Amino acid sequence: MQKNQTKSPQVALITGAAKRIGAEIARVLHQAGMNVVLHYNTSRTEAETLCHELNAERVQSAVILQADLLDIASLPKVITTAVAAWGELHVLVNNASCFNRTPIGRVDELAWDALLTCNLKAPYFLAQAALPYLAKNQGAVVNIADVHGERSLQDYSVYSISKAGLIMLTKALAKELGASVRVNAVSPGGGVAWPEGDNALTSEEKQKIVNKTALKKAGAPIEVAKAVLFLVRDADYVTGQILAVDGGRLLMI
Repeated sequence: MQKNQTKSPQVALITGAAKRIGAEIARVLHQAGMNVVLHYNTSRTEAETLCHELNAERVQSAVILQADLLDIASLPKVITTAVAAWGELHVLVNNASCFNRTPIGRVDELAWDALLTCNLKAPYFLAQAALPYLAKNQGAVVNIADVHGERSLQDYSVYSISKAGLIMLTKALAKELGASVRVNAVSPGGGVAWPEGDNALTSEEKQKIVNKTALKKAGAPIEVAKAVLFLVRDADYVTGQILAVDGGRLLMI
């Protein structure tokens, strides 16, 4: 008599998983039964807290991985370290991102390079390093883009350019990888996750953005996470697509 074999959970690597949208993506994929590798750069405390939370729900289902994604030469090791956790990799979510004000006339090469490396170069080389493992499992890449990759944000030209590049990266890799790996993107907008720190908005500025959405309400990171889960788990015949999660903001720009 043949014994029933329990299928091992799929494994997802989420970059920038310690906080905000990345943490919510990690929670949703984990709740869907996946094991998760939580990448962080400097937010170790938050990453450890999230990892403990997920492992309390399901033992040995989450690990943390520290890396500076601006160090492109280290990215193959990021992938092999992620694979080493459970011996497989099925999903790569390129969520880690940099968001800095760059008004034209005051942009230097350092600012340009930092944004383009963080938001475009790192996702490309992570996907390239992950390809053998993803292709083996007919896996998926989901890039977290931005609606401002299609409609530039005032005083954030370099950020907008980097996200426009990520959108084209998504389409180019989907075409090149074909049946081996599906590649899609989610574009948040409309107040799904408000900027923090030096880029923080006033309550009046936030309301102005909300008023310019078709749905006339702010979103939340969970909406992006659910879109990622759809593209990973339920969209077997979808590749090369950019799914806006913006309350209809793009319609109103």
